[in-house]
Amino acid sequence: MAGTQLEQDLRPPSLSDAIVPLAVLAALIGGSLALFGLDALDGPIQVALILSCAVVALIAMRNGHRFDDVQAAGQGAFASVTSAVFILLAVGALIGVWNLSGTIPTLVYYGIQVLSPGWYYAATALICGIVALSIGSSWTTAATIGVGLVGIASLIGVSPAMTAGAVISGAYLGDKTSPLSETTILTAQMVQVDVYQHIRRQVWTSIPAFVIAFVVFLILGVTGPDTVTDAETTSDLDQLNQIFNITPLALLPIVLLGFMSIRKVPASLALLAATLFAGVLGAFLQPDVYADFVSGSGNVVVESVKAIWSAMANGFSIDSGIPDVDRLLSRGGMDSMLLTIWLILGAVTFGAMLEEFGLINRLVQPMIAAAKSTGRLYVTVFACGFGLNVVAGDQYIALVLPSRIFRAEFAKRGLAPTNLSRLAADSATVTSPLVPWNSCGAFMGATLGVSTLLYLPYAVFCYASPALSVLYGVTGFRIEKTDPTDVQEEKT
Repeated sequence: MAGTQLEQDLRPPSLSDAIVPLAVLAALIGGSLALFGLDALDGPIQVALILSCAVVALIAMRNGHRFDDVQAAGQGAFASVTSAVFILLAVGALIGVWNLSGTIPTLVYYGIQVLSPGWYYAATALICGIVALSIGSSWTTAATIGVGLVGIASLIGVSPAMTAGAVISGAYLGDKTSPLSETTILTAQMVQVDVYQHIRRQVWTSIPAFVIAFVVFLILGVTGPDTVTDAETTSDLDQLNQIFNITPLALLPIVLLGFMSIRKVPASLALLAATLFAGVLGAFLQPDVYADFVSGSGNVVVESVKAIWSAMANGFSIDSGIPDVDRLLSRGGMDSMLLTIWLILGAVTFGAMLEEFGLINRLVQPMIAAAKSTGRLYVTVFACGFGLNVVAGDQYIALVLPSRIFRAEFAKRGLAPTNLSRLAADSATVTSPLVPWNSCGAFMGATLGVSTLLYLPYAVFCYASPALSVLYGVTGFRIEKTDPTDVQEEKT
């Protein structure tokens, strides 16, 4: 890495060095959105990120770093998202096989009969919140229950974009406050507080924010446009029931995945296990669907293996004659996640290079010096966390760096570390799905089948939680004090 070079050979980055890559990225992403609209996420934004990485590389080399250091920074970025890549591929496989095996069709079939359009968005947020609190994972919640709920939305005539916003609001309530959540544990560790103390402080922003989101979703449901008629819904249900063997047994993969999540089985392994289990179970429950999907070879075992394999690789597709049903079920496959992986790799590499070559620190230090009051310090932490989600493209970078950078400053000012742990989570964790090229935003868009830019206005919890956290800092409400101490600031 850059630290292997003699220090006298390196020139510290100037403020303009730090600003130029961000200005280039903003111009390129703005241009891609202006030229391609929502299709910008299908390649143009990825190109913008790679070109921005090249700009950072040139600046680093001008400051004395070798190209080997640039390559090493890129390799470190790739290594940091290995887990996310495997999860994305596993989710693609899971969606394809769960559609093939009848798991998602069964979830949709029962959900349509239980959930009323008038309170659908609020119920979606509540269901996803409970699930995410139970398993501690926003990604797993969105990839399972969330996919089904968005699918139901398209069939009953409510907005998939609003439903996706409700899914994300509930999922991130759990991700932020569950003791099983890795981001919750990581935040507490980085700020060096007990995880349960951290969660208790989180409640003061998370619960009011979720109540606000819940009320907004109730209003959206009551005042929303007319939904489809009962006759249309009944027709869709009848079609699902004709194609698939609708039975509670088809929901067993969801139970298995929930159990493995609670047992803290690594996410990618749990998702693949639930995928394969659904594939085998579906071979017995949906033999006709399997045979039709692979055009029937006459050998049941070969048909089943080929169907599962194909759905994992390329997703499931069906031509039922009903467009809504076809759009709902023709999805998934590992290959459907490749654009998302390209997006994440470009974004995280850009962020890792900014950090490695001191450009982020060069921007943040003047902001800390200018934050004379507690309120301004809170605004600075939020700007840093959200800004890193935008420029670094990864919630872990956005969570870890502010926790490290501001820990000494909070201690020096007599602010308890639990203030920082709550603020860091509010600034980084919940804002990550709002950025289309962030790993979380890209994942949610690809998994739920709704563009990040479309669900962004409706992810109410992701706005309310950081807004409350900053408001507490400005007003002094729920701000815990301690004796001022000197803490060694960690290097970034």
